[in-house]
Amino acid sequence: MRKARLATVWLDGCSGCHMSLLDMDELILNVAKRADVVYGPLVDAQEFPKAVDVTVVEGAVSSQEDLEKIRTIRQRTKLLVSLGDCAVTGNVPAMRNSHPARKMLERIYIEGAQESRVVPTDGVPALLRHAVPVHEVVKVDLHVPGCPPSAKAISYVLGELLDGRVPDLTAKVKFG
Repeated sequence: MRKARLATVWLDGCSGCHMSLLDMDELILNVAKRADVVYGPLVDAQEFPKAVDVTVVEGAVSSQEDLEKIRTIRQRTKLLVSLGDCAVTGNVPAMRNSHPARKMLERIYIEGAQESRVVPTDGVPALLRHAVPVHEVVKVDLHVPGCPPSAKAISYVLGELLDGRVPDLTAKVKFG
């Protein structure tokens, strides 16, 4: 029996969801038995692979780079999961939406700087006008809320998906 191909992605967020994933401790071994992690912060893959079974995405879509990445991910993934409040609602990254991106950058890098008062552009992806949740850009198959979701919730969701079932996210008793 072929192992599932699992990817994790970190867009604009704090990495708290990936920290919860790591907090699964020995439960991560159950995932490893059933899935090969083919992309993510802990995998040395430079390009998002083709034919991924499940991808969990943390963070909002905030930059042109995020936008291009999530579109590629959607094309190459069977099941896309928004993991955490930034991916599900926009959460903290979307707090900037009431301010024009250019004004915000000038406030931080010019008005708030002691030295080198210039907005960086070299190697910095262009910001979108607004930070948005993943489902506003591509089709999402499952939303897992939480800031961050608990390790127990992530373990449950991944276990159910790898077993071919849709997780019952209303069963809060499982997330304890």
